[in-house]
Amino acid sequence: MKPYAYGVDIGGTTIKAGLFSREGRLLDRWTLPTRTEGGGAEILPDLARWLRKGPVSMDRLEGVGVGVPGPVGPEGIVNGCVNLGWGVTPVERELSRLLDGLPVRAANDANAAALGEVWQGAGTGARSLLLVTLGTGVGAGIVVNGVILTGAHGSGGEIGHIQVNPGEGEPCRCGKAGCLEQYASATGIVRLARRRGWTGDPTAKAVLDAARAGDAIARLAAEEAGRWLGLALSYVACAVDPEVILLGGGVARAGEVLLGPVRDQYRKSVFHGAAETPFALAALGNDAGMYGAVKLILQPQ
Repeated sequence: MKPYAYGVDIGGTTIKAGLFSREGRLLDRWTLPTRTEGGGAEILPDLARWLRKGPVSMDRLEGVGVGVPGPVGPEGIVNGCVNLGWGVTPVERELSRLLDGLPVRAANDANAAALGEVWQGAGTGARSLLLVTLGTGVGAGIVVNGVILTGAHGSGGEIGHIQVNPGEGEPCRCGKAGCLEQYASATGIVRLARRRGWTGDPTAKAVLDAARAGDAIARLAAEEAGRWLGLALSYVACAVDPEVILLGGGVARAGEVLLGPVRDQYRKSVFHGAAETPFALAALGNDAGMYGAVKLILQPQ
């Protein structure tokens, strides 16, 4: 066994990479820009070049684990990734080829983050959990009996596209309308605030900061976002009944102004057997995806 491995989290604007010891200790981390132009054709070559120049020689690496913001099917094939400009992309095979056969394992980024939280974060000791990531989009990672639930087509956990409001008139970027992501993502929260007359800084942070400070419009937007999220989580809990629900991503840092309405709506809507499922904030922050990705290499499921 080799002493080191890389965990990589490919995002729509930034690639985060970490060097880990065999025991799962994060030794160092770096970021590089995600070049999405040209259908994201340079993303994997850029990453491979960077890894080759890293502080550890290739012959001392066990492999590379990669999280990507899209559904990952069997054999590490990504079935389209809007944020990266990818169509069907064989991530594991292609990155391994660029690294002269080094083992590569890929997973959806939210699934990887959930696995990281179970391994080293707020979900330590839990056999099942639901991690919801709230940022530019809404995603989720589901772990059942210690294993990521990916589904038959790699779409397990794509809760951002649960249709919570069939009456919505504006389309989601997926082409449907009324998706959770239109309400509980950073862009969704700004949209809700603007519908109510918000004229301030068009960022979720500004809206949520104003809500905490008592601004009436911002508070109503935060409460509505929380209700839609709580409703969607009640649907998921009725299917998988997790031990704990973790909230992560930049939007989750809003605190009780958002989390209070989430919990209230969840308990109103969920089956009574799951009504007392605890909520907690994710512990690993933006590093969770790297931890989960590297676990795919260091401790294969």
